[in-house]
Amino acid sequence: MSYQLIAAPLSLYSGKARGYLRWKNVGFTEVLSNAEVYKDVILPRVGWPVIPVLITPDDQTVQDTSDIIDYVEKCEPGPSVYPDGPVQKLAALILELFGDEWLLISAMHYRWTYNEDFAYQEFGNTAFPDLPKEERYKQGKARAERFKGSLPFLGITPKTAPAIEASYEAFLRAFDAHLAKHDFLLGSRPSIGDFGLLGPLYAHNYRDPASGDKMEKIAPRVADWCRRAHAPQHALAGEFVADDQIPDTLVPILKMFAQEQLPILKDSLADLQKWVDDNPDTKELPRLTGFHKYTIGGVEEDRAVFPFCLWMLQRVLDHLQSLTGEDQTKAHKLLREIGAEDLINMKVEPRLKRENFKLVLA
Repeated sequence: MSYQLIAAPLSLYSGKARGYLRWKNVGFTEVLSNAEVYKDVILPRVGWPVIPVLITPDDQTVQDTSDIIDYVEKCEPGPSVYPDGPVQKLAALILELFGDEWLLISAMHYRWTYNEDFAYQEFGNTAFPDLPKEERYKQGKARAERFKGSLPFLGITPKTAPAIEASYEAFLRAFDAHLAKHDFLLGSRPSIGDFGLLGPLYAHNYRDPASGDKMEKIAPRVADWCRRAHAPQHALAGEFVADDQIPDTLVPILKMFAQEQLPILKDSLADLQKWVDDNPDTKELPRLTGFHKYTIGGVEEDRAVFPFCLWMLQRVLDHLQSLTGEDQTKAHKLLREIGAEDLINMKVEPRLKRENFKLVLA
């Protein structure tokens, strides 16, 4: 039995997992997450409706893309998407966090602002593939309303829309310039950071037609990277840049993380600590713990606080805090260069872990 990936073409995180499994060159069968599969497979195994889900050859269930990637990295031979170089690994983990949790905002904005009808049809095609096209659209619209309704919780409003688009287009141009010199983020081999970016960039902003047209015009190299990272022609191939170096062209993107996402992470950490104080007998965290003000492009707006980003941040900090000596010195130098020196002494307290497919206090 090979791996089974329960996923869908329109799903952001499915794109991340699928691209990784293809590059890792492991045998897997993709199972479309239609309504029947949710009812008969996902809910009994996971307990709540979510994709992607990986079923392993020995019938274990793995959920969440970072856990999926780490499971396969541990079990399968071949080159890793985690660089051996400690500074490169730090940058890769930061960019996985940036893709998973920050570029999600632009991905959701563009889907529901410019690709709404396409998305409704895709939801219907996934959930009820055997229905007539018109009925698939109708059913898809009903199922997609909760996703569209999440935009204000992400801080996506008419007020922030111009700033979100300006930020995203600046990212596209910076990434396009980087790809003029490198195949992937850290050389000719994709890293965990590439797959973090792949979810929002491929599954939403490349594959959705209006967003894809914008990407092709503004950043054609990024569109080409989406195709190569999602369907690699040379699995398990490539190398990271020598001597643990960070390409100069990657620094502007890392600075975007520090300027735009890091303040949200700091607010989220403060909110977690307050939530724990207010809920001393509760171990399982809710999807959101409160609301805060965030700023993008000089525009301030309300946004929900999602504690899951702190579990992702914890991955970054655990690696950073494991470093000693010269490795630590070089890592701290990079963080100061990009304006993320606050990470040096930051800790996620209390620690978080994933247990029974849910986020809980460790």
